[in-house]
Amino acid sequence: MQRTQPLVAAIAVILIASVACVAPQPAHAQPPQVNGCTIFPADNVWNTPIDQLPVDPNSNAYVANINLDATTLHPDFGSFQYGYFGIPYNPVPQGQAKVAVDFQYADESDPGPYPIPPNPLIEGGAGGDGDRHILVVEQGTCKLYETWASQSNGDGTWHAGSGAIFDLNSNALRQAGWTSADAAGLPILPGLVLYDEVAAGVINHALRFTVWCTADAYIWPARHKAVPAACPDTPQAGTKPPPMGQRFRLKANFDVSGFSTQTRVILTALKKYGMFVADNGTSWYISGEPKAGWDDDTLVSELRQVHGTDFEAVDESALQVSPNSGQVNPGAIAQDAKRVAPGGADQGQQVQYSIQIVGDGNVVSLSDPLPADVALAGNPSVTGSTVAPNYNATTRTISWSAAPAPLGIVTITYNATISTSARQAIANTATLTRGSVQKQVSAVLIANPRRVFMPVMRR
Repeated sequence: MQRTQPLVAAIAVILIASVACVAPQPAHAQPPQVNGCTIFPADNVWNTPIDQLPVDPNSNAYVANINLDATTLHPDFGSFQYGYFGIPYNPVPQGQAKVAVDFQYADESDPGPYPIPPNPLIEGGAGGDGDRHILVVEQGTCKLYETWASQSNGDGTWHAGSGAIFDLNSNALRQAGWTSADAAGLPILPGLVLYDEVAAGVINHALRFTVWCTADAYIWPARHKAVPAACPDTPQAGTKPPPMGQRFRLKANFDVSGFSTQTRVILTALKKYGMFVADNGTSWYISGEPKAGWDDDTLVSELRQVHGTDFEAVDESALQVSPNSGQVNPGAIAQDAKRVAPGGADQGQQVQYSIQIVGDGNVVSLSDPLPADVALAGNPSVTGSTVAPNYNATTRTISWSAAPAPLGIVTITYNATISTSARQAIANTATLTRGSVQKQVSAVLIANPRRVFMPVMRR
Protein backbone atom coordinates (compact mmCIF):
# COMPACT_ATOMS: atom_id res chain seq x y z
CA MET A 1 0.00 0.00 0.00
CA GLN A 2 1.28 3.48 -0.84
CA ARG A 3 2.07 5.70 2.11
CA THR A 4 0.40 9.11 2.42
CA GLN A 5 2.75 10.67 5.00
CA PRO A 6 4.92 12.60 2.49
CA LEU A 7 1.83 14.37 1.15
CA VAL A 8 0.61 15.21 4.65
CA ALA A 9 4.05 16.52 5.57
CA ALA A 10 4.13 18.70 2.46
CA ILE A 11 0.76 20.24 3.32
CA ALA A 12 1.95 20.83 6.88
CA VAL A 13 4.92 22.78 5.52
CA ILE A 14 2.59 24.86 3.36
CA LEU A 15 0.31 25.54 6.34
CA ILE A 16 3.24 26.64 8.48
CA ALA A 17 4.45 28.94 5.69
CA SER A 18 0.98 30.41 5.28
CA VAL A 19 0.68 31.21 8.98
CA ALA A 20 3.98 33.06 8.79
CA CYS A 21 2.71 35.15 5.86
CA VAL A 22 -0.76 35.86 7.26
CA ALA A 23 0.20 36.79 10.81
CA PRO A 24 0.15 40.56 11.35
CA GLN A 25 3.50 42.14 12.05
CA PRO A 26 3.64 44.10 15.33
CA ALA A 27 4.70 47.73 15.11
CA HIS A 28 6.68 47.44 18.33
CA ALA A 29 9.49 44.92 18.55
CA GLN A 30 11.01 43.91 21.87
CA PRO A 31 12.56 47.04 23.45
CA PRO A 32 16.24 46.83 24.39
CA GLN A 33 17.21 45.17 27.67
CA VAL A 34 19.98 46.49 29.92
CA ASN A 35 20.90 44.94 33.28
CA GLY A 36 17.63 43.01 33.33
CA CYS A 37 15.58 46.13 32.65
CA THR A 38 13.46 46.95 29.61
CA ILE A 39 14.32 50.42 28.31
CA PHE A 40 10.84 51.94 28.62
CA PRO A 41 7.53 50.23 27.81
CA ALA A 42 6.96 48.92 24.30
CA ASP A 43 4.47 51.73 23.56
CA ASN A 44 7.00 54.45 24.44
CA VAL A 45 7.90 56.95 21.75
CA TRP A 46 11.55 55.80 21.79
CA ASN A 47 10.42 52.30 20.78
CA THR A 48 7.91 53.34 18.12
CA PRO A 49 8.62 53.11 14.37
CA ILE A 50 8.14 56.37 12.50
CA ASP A 51 8.77 55.14 8.94
CA GLN A 52 5.14 55.78 7.94
CA LEU A 53 4.64 59.18 9.58
CA PRO A 54 4.36 62.37 7.48
CA VAL A 55 7.32 64.60 6.68
CA ASP A 56 7.56 67.78 8.73
CA PRO A 57 6.81 70.90 6.60
CA ASN A 58 10.11 72.46 7.77
CA SER A 59 12.20 69.41 6.85
CA ASN A 60 14.24 70.96 4.05
CA ALA A 61 14.98 74.11 6.07
CA TYR A 62 16.06 72.05 9.09
CA VAL A 63 18.41 69.88 7.04
CA ALA A 64 19.88 72.92 5.29
CA ASN A 65 20.63 74.55 8.63
CA ILE A 66 22.28 71.47 10.09
CA ASN A 67 24.34 71.10 6.90
CA LEU A 68 25.89 74.53 7.46
CA ASP A 69 28.13 72.80 10.02
CA ALA A 70 28.58 69.26 8.65
CA THR A 71 26.96 67.36 5.82
CA THR A 72 27.54 63.66 6.56
CA LEU A 73 26.95 61.19 9.38
CA HIS A 74 29.68 60.33 11.84
CA PRO A 75 29.82 57.74 14.65
CA ASP A 76 30.46 59.48 17.97
CA PHE A 77 31.67 56.19 19.44
CA GLY A 78 34.43 53.70 18.79
CA SER A 79 36.63 50.82 19.86
CA PHE A 80 39.31 52.78 21.80
CA GLN A 81 41.63 52.43 18.78
CA TYR A 82 41.79 56.20 18.32
CA GLY A 83 40.75 57.36 21.79
CA TYR A 84 37.84 57.14 24.20
CA PHE A 85 34.83 58.02 22.07
CA GLY A 86 31.30 57.20 23.16
CA ILE A 87 29.08 57.23 26.23
CA PRO A 88 29.39 54.12 28.43
CA TYR A 89 26.86 52.95 30.98
CA ASN A 90 27.24 51.30 34.38
CA PRO A 91 25.01 48.34 35.30
CA VAL A 92 24.82 48.10 39.09
CA PRO A 93 23.02 45.63 41.40
CA GLN A 94 19.94 46.57 43.36
CA GLY A 95 21.05 48.05 46.64
CA GLN A 96 24.19 49.65 45.21
CA ALA A 97 25.28 52.26 47.75
CA LYS A 98 24.07 55.72 46.78
CA VAL A 99 26.24 58.79 47.05
CA ALA A 100 25.51 62.48 47.26
CA VAL A 101 25.77 64.61 44.11
CA ASP A 102 25.64 68.42 44.14
CA PHE A 103 24.56 70.14 40.92
CA GLN A 104 25.37 73.39 39.19
CA TYR A 105 21.78 73.50 37.89
CA ALA A 106 20.17 72.12 41.03
CA ASP A 107 16.81 73.75 40.29
CA GLU A 108 16.35 71.47 37.25
CA SER A 109 18.08 68.35 38.61
CA ASP A 110 16.75 65.37 40.55
CA PRO A 111 18.51 65.56 43.94
CA GLY A 112 19.28 61.86 44.37
CA PRO A 113 21.40 60.41 45.93
CA TYR A 114 22.75 58.44 42.95
CA PRO A 115 24.10 54.84 42.96
CA ILE A 116 27.38 55.77 41.28
CA PRO A 117 29.84 52.92 41.86
CA PRO A 118 33.48 53.46 42.77
CA ASN A 119 35.55 54.10 39.64
CA PRO A 120 32.54 54.31 37.29
CA LEU A 121 32.74 54.21 33.51
CA ILE A 122 32.53 57.81 32.41
CA GLU A 123 32.44 59.48 29.02
CA GLY A 124 35.95 60.36 27.94
CA GLY A 125 37.52 57.97 30.44
CA ALA A 126 38.60 58.60 34.01
CA GLY A 127 40.92 61.45 33.11
CA GLY A 128 39.13 62.70 30.02
CA ASP A 129 37.29 65.91 29.37
CA GLY A 130 34.25 66.75 27.26
CA ASP A 131 30.69 66.17 28.50
CA ARG A 132 31.73 63.54 31.07
CA HIS A 133 28.36 61.81 31.27
CA ILE A 134 27.81 59.06 33.82
CA LEU A 135 24.95 56.64 33.15
CA VAL A 136 23.86 54.10 35.78
CA VAL A 137 21.17 51.40 35.42
CA GLU A 138 20.09 49.87 38.74
CA GLN A 139 18.97 46.25 38.55
CA GLY A 140 15.66 45.40 40.16
CA THR A 141 14.35 48.94 40.55
CA CYS A 142 15.07 49.62 36.86
CA LYS A 143 15.92 53.24 37.57
CA LEU A 144 18.23 55.10 35.20
CA TYR A 145 20.51 57.72 36.73
CA GLU A 146 22.33 60.15 34.43
CA THR A 147 24.66 63.06 35.17
CA TRP A 148 26.49 65.57 33.01
CA ALA A 149 29.84 67.32 33.57
CA SER A 150 30.54 64.82 36.35
CA GLN A 151 33.54 65.31 38.61
CA SER A 152 34.54 63.30 41.66
CA ASN A 153 35.00 65.26 44.89
CA GLY A 154 37.55 62.69 46.01
CA ASP A 155 35.55 61.54 49.05
CA GLY A 156 32.97 59.32 47.33
CA THR A 157 30.63 62.22 46.54
CA TRP A 158 30.30 63.92 43.15
CA HIS A 159 29.68 67.28 41.55
CA ALA A 160 27.83 67.55 38.22
CA GLY A 161 26.31 70.15 35.97
CA SER A 162 22.90 68.50 36.03
CA GLY A 163 21.32 65.13 36.75
CA ALA A 164 18.14 63.21 36.05
CA ILE A 165 16.49 60.00 37.27
CA PHE A 166 14.17 58.02 35.00
CA ASP A 167 11.88 55.11 35.83
CA LEU A 168 12.41 52.69 32.93
CA ASN A 169 9.06 51.03 33.64
CA SER A 170 7.20 54.31 33.16
CA ASN A 171 6.29 56.57 30.23
CA ALA A 172 6.47 59.70 32.40
CA LEU A 173 8.53 62.62 31.07
CA ARG A 174 10.52 65.12 33.09
CA GLN A 175 8.92 68.31 34.31
CA ALA A 176 8.33 70.71 31.43
CA GLY A 177 11.22 73.13 31.03
CA TRP A 178 13.72 70.95 32.91
CA THR A 179 17.02 69.87 31.44
CA SER A 180 18.51 66.44 32.15
CA ALA A 181 22.01 65.16 31.51
CA ASP A 182 21.02 66.08 27.94
CA ALA A 183 20.18 69.57 26.72
CA ALA A 184 16.82 68.32 25.41
CA GLY A 185 15.72 67.04 28.82
CA LEU A 186 15.67 63.51 27.39
CA PRO A 187 17.35 60.37 28.72
CA ILE A 188 20.62 59.45 26.99
CA LEU A 189 20.80 55.66 27.31
CA PRO A 190 17.69 54.88 25.18
CA GLY A 191 19.26 56.69 22.23
CA LEU A 192 22.67 55.05 22.21
CA VAL A 193 23.89 52.64 19.55
CA LEU A 194 24.61 49.60 21.74
CA TYR A 195 27.17 47.06 20.54
CA ASP A 196 25.20 43.96 21.56
CA GLU A 197 22.16 45.14 19.58
CA VAL A 198 24.20 45.69 16.45
CA ALA A 199 25.94 42.33 16.91
CA ALA A 200 22.49 40.71 17.17
CA GLY A 201 21.51 42.35 13.89
CA VAL A 202 18.76 44.80 14.86
CA ILE A 203 18.19 48.06 16.74
CA ASN A 204 14.58 48.41 17.93
CA HIS A 205 14.56 52.03 19.09
CA ALA A 206 15.33 55.59 18.06
CA LEU A 207 18.85 56.99 18.31
CA ARG A 208 20.16 60.38 19.46
CA PHE A 209 22.36 62.84 17.61
CA THR A 210 23.79 66.33 17.97
CA VAL A 211 23.52 69.49 15.87
CA TRP A 212 25.46 72.72 16.00
CA CYS A 213 22.48 75.05 16.38
CA THR A 214 18.99 74.55 17.81
CA ALA A 215 15.93 76.78 17.95
CA ASP A 216 14.67 78.64 20.99
CA ALA A 217 12.05 75.91 21.40
CA TYR A 218 11.53 72.23 22.14
CA ILE A 219 8.88 69.78 20.99
CA TRP A 220 7.49 66.55 22.45
CA PRO A 221 9.00 64.40 23.85
CA ALA A 222 11.84 66.85 24.65
CA ARG A 223 11.43 69.00 27.78
CA HIS A 224 14.12 71.65 27.44
CA LYS A 225 15.48 74.09 24.87
CA ALA A 226 19.00 75.34 24.28
CA VAL A 227 20.35 78.00 21.94
CA PRO A 228 24.16 77.84 21.62
CA ALA A 229 26.11 81.07 21.29
CA ALA A 230 27.16 79.97 17.79
CA CYS A 231 23.57 80.29 16.54
CA PRO A 232 23.10 83.56 14.63
CA ASP A 233 20.26 85.88 15.59
CA THR A 234 18.87 85.51 12.08
CA PRO A 235 19.20 82.12 10.33
CA GLN A 236 20.70 82.04 6.87
CA ALA A 237 18.10 82.34 4.11
CA GLY A 238 16.37 79.05 3.37
CA THR A 239 17.44 77.48 6.66
CA LYS A 240 15.86 77.02 10.06
CA PRO A 241 17.44 75.53 13.20
CA PRO A 242 15.50 72.50 14.47
CA PRO A 243 13.99 72.48 17.96
CA MET A 244 15.22 70.08 20.61
CA GLY A 245 13.33 66.82 20.27
CA GLN A 246 12.89 67.04 16.50
CA ARG A 247 13.01 63.56 15.00
CA PHE A 248 14.67 62.71 11.70
CA ARG A 249 14.69 59.52 9.64
CA LEU A 250 16.76 58.18 6.78
CA LYS A 251 14.69 58.37 3.59
CA ALA A 252 12.99 55.14 2.54
CA ASN A 253 14.66 55.07 -0.89
CA PHE A 254 18.20 55.15 0.52
CA ASP A 255 19.89 51.88 -0.45
CA VAL A 256 21.64 50.25 2.54
CA SER A 257 22.39 46.93 0.86
CA GLY A 258 26.01 47.68 -0.05
CA PHE A 259 27.18 48.58 3.45
CA SER A 260 28.96 46.37 5.97
CA THR A 261 26.93 44.66 8.68
CA GLN A 262 27.50 47.16 11.50
CA THR A 263 26.71 50.14 9.29
CA ARG A 264 23.71 48.44 7.70
CA VAL A 265 22.11 47.68 11.09
CA ILE A 266 22.47 51.32 12.13
CA LEU A 267 21.10 52.69 8.86
CA THR A 268 18.16 50.28 8.93
CA ALA A 269 17.25 51.57 12.39
CA LEU A 270 17.52 55.15 11.14
CA LYS A 271 14.97 54.31 8.45
CA LYS A 272 12.48 52.67 10.81
CA TYR A 273 13.00 54.50 14.13
CA GLY A 274 14.97 57.62 13.22
CA MET A 275 16.89 59.79 15.66
CA PHE A 276 16.19 62.70 18.01
CA VAL A 277 17.95 66.06 18.20
CA ALA A 278 19.15 65.62 21.78
CA ASP A 279 22.10 67.97 22.35
CA ASN A 280 24.39 70.50 20.77
CA GLY A 281 27.69 69.48 19.21
CA THR A 282 29.07 68.63 15.82
CA SER A 283 26.17 68.08 13.43
CA TRP A 284 25.07 64.60 12.37
CA TYR A 285 27.14 62.90 15.11
CA ILE A 286 25.35 59.74 16.27
CA SER A 287 25.87 58.65 19.87
CA GLY A 288 26.86 55.14 20.91
CA GLU A 289 28.70 53.20 23.57
CA PRO A 290 32.46 52.62 23.39
CA LYS A 291 33.22 48.95 22.78
CA ALA A 292 36.22 46.99 21.58
CA GLY A 293 34.25 45.29 18.80
CA TRP A 294 33.47 48.38 16.73
CA ASP A 295 35.05 48.51 13.27
CA ASP A 296 36.10 52.16 13.53
CA ASP A 297 37.57 52.72 10.08
CA THR A 298 34.67 51.07 8.28
CA LEU A 299 32.02 52.88 10.30
CA VAL A 300 33.62 56.27 9.74
CA SER A 301 34.20 55.79 6.01
CA GLU A 302 30.76 54.28 5.33
CA LEU A 303 28.71 56.70 7.42
CA ARG A 304 30.53 59.50 5.61
CA GLN A 305 28.68 58.31 2.49
CA VAL A 306 25.35 59.16 4.15
CA HIS A 307 24.56 62.84 3.68
CA GLY A 308 22.28 65.16 5.58
CA THR A 309 20.16 65.49 2.46
CA ASP A 310 19.43 61.75 2.75
CA PHE A 311 17.37 62.56 5.86
CA GLU A 312 13.98 64.13 6.41
CA ALA A 313 12.36 65.59 9.51
CA VAL A 314 9.31 63.71 10.75
CA ASP A 315 6.06 65.14 12.12
CA GLU A 316 5.33 62.77 15.01
CA SER A 317 2.81 65.04 16.76
CA ALA A 318 -0.01 62.57 16.04
CA LEU A 319 1.74 60.02 18.29
CA GLN A 320 1.28 62.14 21.40
CA VAL A 321 -1.27 61.04 23.97
CA SER A 322 -0.25 63.55 26.63
CA PRO A 323 2.44 66.27 26.66
CA ASN A 324 3.70 64.81 29.94
CA SER A 325 3.95 61.19 28.76
CA GLY A 326 6.13 59.32 26.29
CA GLN A 327 3.30 56.88 25.56
CA VAL A 328 2.17 56.87 21.93
CA ASN A 329 -1.30 56.96 20.47
CA PRO A 330 -2.55 53.37 20.09
CA GLY A 331 -3.27 54.14 16.44
CA ALA A 332 0.47 54.39 15.90
CA ILE A 333 0.82 50.69 16.67
CA ALA A 334 -1.06 49.74 13.51
CA GLN A 335 0.75 48.86 10.29
CA ASP A 336 -0.24 48.21 6.70
CA ALA A 337 -1.28 44.57 6.48
CA LYS A 338 -3.37 42.05 4.58
CA ARG A 339 -5.15 39.08 6.13
CA VAL A 340 -7.53 36.30 5.12
CA ALA A 341 -9.96 34.38 7.35
CA PRO A 342 -10.23 31.50 7.60
CA GLY A 343 -6.71 30.63 6.50
CA GLY A 344 -7.86 27.50 4.68
CA ALA A 345 -11.00 26.82 2.56
CA ASP A 346 -12.41 24.17 0.24
CA GLN A 347 -13.58 24.75 -3.33
CA GLY A 348 -16.73 26.91 -3.31
CA GLN A 349 -16.26 27.98 0.31
CA GLN A 350 -16.27 31.71 1.09
CA VAL A 351 -13.44 33.55 2.84
CA GLN A 352 -12.91 37.21 3.71
CA TYR A 353 -9.84 39.26 2.83
CA SER A 354 -9.06 42.48 4.70
CA ILE A 355 -6.46 45.11 3.84
CA GLN A 356 -5.45 47.56 6.60
CA ILE A 357 -3.96 50.88 5.47
CA VAL A 358 -2.40 53.32 7.93
CA GLY A 359 -2.70 56.95 6.87
CA ASP A 360 0.16 59.43 6.90
CA GLY A 361 -1.71 62.44 5.51
CA ASN A 362 -0.57 61.77 1.95
CA VAL A 363 -2.31 60.05 -0.94
CA VAL A 364 -2.02 56.27 -0.90
CA SER A 365 -3.20 54.08 -3.77
CA LEU A 366 -4.16 50.40 -3.61
CA SER A 367 -3.93 47.84 -6.41
CA ASP A 368 -5.08 44.34 -5.48
CA PRO A 369 -5.28 41.86 -8.40
CA LEU A 370 -7.10 38.65 -7.50
CA PRO A 371 -5.27 35.36 -8.05
CA ALA A 372 -6.54 33.09 -10.81
CA ASP A 373 -8.13 30.59 -8.42
CA VAL A 374 -10.01 33.15 -6.31
CA ALA A 375 -13.36 34.63 -7.38
CA LEU A 376 -14.84 37.84 -5.92
CA ALA A 377 -18.16 37.31 -4.11
CA GLY A 378 -19.93 40.67 -3.85
CA ASN A 379 -18.55 44.20 -3.92
CA PRO A 380 -15.64 45.26 -1.71
CA SER A 381 -16.42 47.61 1.20
CA VAL A 382 -14.41 50.13 3.20
CA THR A 383 -14.34 51.56 6.73
CA GLY A 384 -12.41 54.63 7.81
CA SER A 385 -12.83 56.39 4.45
CA THR A 386 -15.60 57.97 2.40
CA VAL A 387 -13.94 56.80 -0.82
CA ALA A 388 -15.29 53.46 -2.00
CA PRO A 389 -13.02 50.85 -3.60
CA ASN A 390 -13.52 49.90 -7.25
CA TYR A 391 -13.43 46.50 -8.95
CA ASN A 392 -12.40 46.06 -12.59
CA ALA A 393 -13.91 42.81 -13.78
CA THR A 394 -11.66 42.71 -16.86
CA THR A 395 -8.37 42.89 -14.97
CA ARG A 396 -9.91 41.33 -11.83
CA THR A 397 -8.29 44.10 -9.77
CA ILE A 398 -9.58 45.99 -6.74
CA SER A 399 -8.33 49.58 -6.57
CA TRP A 400 -8.67 52.49 -4.16
CA SER A 401 -6.99 55.86 -3.62
CA ALA A 402 -7.36 58.55 -0.94
CA ALA A 403 -5.37 60.53 1.64
CA PRO A 404 -6.20 59.16 5.11
CA ALA A 405 -5.34 61.39 8.07
CA PRO A 406 -2.09 60.63 9.88
CA LEU A 407 -2.54 57.38 11.83
CA GLY A 408 -6.07 57.04 10.48
CA ILE A 409 -6.94 53.38 9.84
CA VAL A 410 -8.66 52.42 6.59
CA THR A 411 -9.83 48.82 6.18
CA ILE A 412 -10.95 47.40 2.84
CA THR A 413 -12.71 44.04 2.97
CA TYR A 414 -14.13 41.69 0.37
CA ASN A 415 -15.47 38.16 0.24
CA ALA A 416 -14.15 35.58 -2.20
CA THR A 417 -14.59 31.90 -3.05
CA ILE A 418 -12.11 29.23 -4.06
CA SER A 419 -12.60 28.10 -7.66
CA THR A 420 -10.10 25.24 -7.76
CA SER A 421 -10.26 21.68 -6.50
CA ALA A 422 -6.48 21.42 -6.22
CA ARG A 423 -4.79 21.41 -2.88
CA GLN A 424 -2.40 24.39 -2.93
CA ALA A 425 -1.27 27.62 -1.29
CA ILE A 426 -2.73 30.71 -2.99
CA ALA A 427 -0.81 33.92 -2.43
CA ASN A 428 -2.75 37.16 -2.73
CA THR A 429 -0.57 40.27 -2.88
CA ALA A 430 -1.69 43.90 -2.92
CA THR A 431 0.50 46.93 -3.70
CA LEU A 432 0.25 50.20 -1.75
CA THR A 433 1.82 53.25 -3.39
CA ARG A 434 2.72 56.44 -1.53
CA GLY A 435 4.41 58.87 -3.91
CA SER A 436 7.32 56.98 -5.45
CA VAL A 437 7.41 54.36 -2.69
CA GLN A 438 5.64 51.04 -3.16
CA LYS A 439 4.88 48.51 -0.43
CA GLN A 440 3.45 45.03 -0.85
CA VAL A 441 1.23 43.28 1.68
CA SER A 442 0.30 39.63 1.26
CA ALA A 443 -1.97 36.93 2.60
CA VAL A 444 -1.74 33.21 1.84
CA LEU A 445 -4.80 30.97 1.67
CA ILE A 446 -4.61 27.15 1.69
CA ALA A 447 -7.06 25.74 -0.86
CA ASN A 448 -8.75 22.44 0.00
CA PRO A 449 -6.65 21.74 3.10
CA ARG A 450 -8.83 18.91 4.35
CA ARG A 451 -9.40 17.11 1.05
CA VAL A 452 -8.17 13.49 1.28
CA PHE A 453 -7.63 11.15 -1.65
CA MET A 454 -7.67 7.41 -1.04
CA PRO A 455 -4.37 5.80 -1.84
CA VAL A 456 -4.13 3.35 -4.73
CA MET A 457 -4.25 -0.23 -3.44
CA ARG A 458 -1.95 -2.74 -5.11
CA ARG A 459 -1.69 -6.46 -4.53
